[in-house]
Amino acid sequence: MGKNNRGAWKNALLVAFGTFFLAVVISLGSQYLLGKLTSLILSFVLLMAIILTGIIFDIIGVAAAVADEAPFHARAAKRLNGASQSILLVRNADRVANFCNDVVGDVAGTLSGAIGAAIALRLAFSQPGAYELLAVTTMAGVVAAVTVGGKALGKSMAINQAVQIVWRVSLILAWLENSLGIRLLAGLPKKGRR
Repeated sequence: MGKNNRGAWKNALLVAFGTFFLAVVISLGSQYLLGKLTSLILSFVLLMAIILTGIIFDIIGVAAAVADEAPFHARAAKRLNGASQSILLVRNADRVANFCNDVVGDVAGTLSGAIGAAIALRLAFSQPGAYELLAVTTMAGVVAAVTVGGKALGKSMAINQAVQIVWRVSLILAWLENSLGIRLLAGLPKKGRR
């Protein structure tokens, strides 16, 4: 097994364990919130927030993968805040896309399905009878349609506006670093130009 294969396996295992931990923590938190929410409207808001999170991270992952690095070098030459973060995002597009699309996106998709089913069952139990099958099936369809439709629209936007999206994300990351001392990109290598 070559050095590159070992690194790929190590990275895959790290991502798998990180995903497991993230999914468990977010699932526990969202199930706790869902249990405390007596209002169906607030439960739907939680569901939509999780779906929207998955869509936003999908957009970020695609934008990082297709963005050209050159515009960010021009901004770095002007010493603009966020330029170094945007270069790191683009140079590490494979890792950024894996985290955003696969880790966060898949966790959000799984959770939205589980929360949608929980909401559907709550609706069905409030109206006993034949509504249970209808409620669960309809909710599954709605969650899938909103998620897939949102991601389709988001991918188109990410491809056409990749530089602007990466720039906005890098400004948020720069703010987190400068204002709160949170360095989310600290572990990413400064690879060569892409």
